[in-house]
Amino acid sequence: MSFTDHIIAFLQNGGPFIYPIALVLVVGLAITIERWLYLSSAHRTNQKAFSLIKSALKTGDVNTISQHAQNHKAPVFDVLQSGIARISSASRREDVEYAMEETVMEYMLRLEKRTPFIATLANIATLLGLLGTIMGLIAAFSAVASADPAEKANLLSSSISVAMNTTAFGLITAIPLILFHSSLQTKTATIVDSIEMAGIKLLNSLSFNQQTDNNRG
Repeated sequence: MSFTDHIIAFLQNGGPFIYPIALVLVVGLAITIERWLYLSSAHRTNQKAFSLIKSALKTGDVNTISQHAQNHKAPVFDVLQSGIARISSASRREDVEYAMEETVMEYMLRLEKRTPFIATLANIATLLGLLGTIMGLIAAFSAVASADPAEKANLLSSSISVAMNTTAFGLITAIPLILFHSSLQTKTATIVDSIEMAGIKLLNSLSFNQQTDNNRG
């Protein structure tokens, strides 16, 4: 029997709860793929943006940053632009920082969108597996109660084996989804940290330039 045949037999012998667990797996994988592609694209876009403004961040050259922001789309550009736009009207460093933090929070909502659903689906798969096993055991013991004594042992063992398939499939679904959820969270944190780092670099450069100008004056 081939591996595919084993999988088909496993699903067929798992009882009715196998199908909702399979649906949970498909939905979870679809969300994971969509989120992974989105986050990978955002990460690549940010990396390209950093390469363009690396020297400008060190020197606090807001004009160069604004020029690149007009020609390229990246989350980090929007965050830095929100801070640069506040520089002319803000009297404190904190005001510029708050403006950038607000934009970072807006992007966090986009980056984290649908990712929590994956952890929820993993929990649902586990619970469905347990529920399927319990229902299967109840049905098995009910059938054994009215079966011929000579057949009770074989009937009970086969029924329990089928019931356990549901729990196994629930765990097979939940474990990868938990790992995918953790990976997406890590990728999201990496993007957010890189954006915040760029904002801090710009603030530090602006503060240094301002202090230098004051000392010269």
